[in-house]
Amino acid sequence: MSEETRKKISNYLSSHNWLNLGTVNEEGKPMVHTMAYASEGAKVYFTTRKGTQKVTHMMSNPSVAFTVDEDDVNVKEIKGVQMEGKASLVKDMKEAEKARHLMMDKYPSMSEMPATEEYILFKVEPVKAYYLDYTKGFNHRDEETY
Repeated sequence: MSEETRKKISNYLSSHNWLNLGTVNEEGKPMVHTMAYASEGAKVYFTTRKGTQKVTHMMSNPSVAFTVDEDDVNVKEIKGVQMEGKASLVKDMKEAEKARHLMMDKYPSMSEMPATEEYILFKVEPVKAYYLDYTKGFNHRDEETY
């Protein structure tokens, strides 16, 4: 366990806006979803509409993976995070309120959106993460287990 790697992962997640969330359906077929998110350390929160494919997938199989990275970068300069985690609905009201504040701090325009029962809040708690930094060498990544 490296505190330095955990800090790099946390800082990278907090400084980016989009993640690519991988889920698997009941037949084992994967799907990737682009999501806005907020983070606390290596834990991420996001909202989604009830009844979506990703909700169905995560409710039947909470094991997920995601990446956060740059869209336009030289291959020798790639930096990013690859994460394996467990997704769950946020049911605790204190945690939900904390997550809501994290989201609004990151995306101030969300405060203008009306509250609705159509959306639910998920969190992904980390299991294993990789911090990619190709400036240290092609395919360099530091592994972290939570």
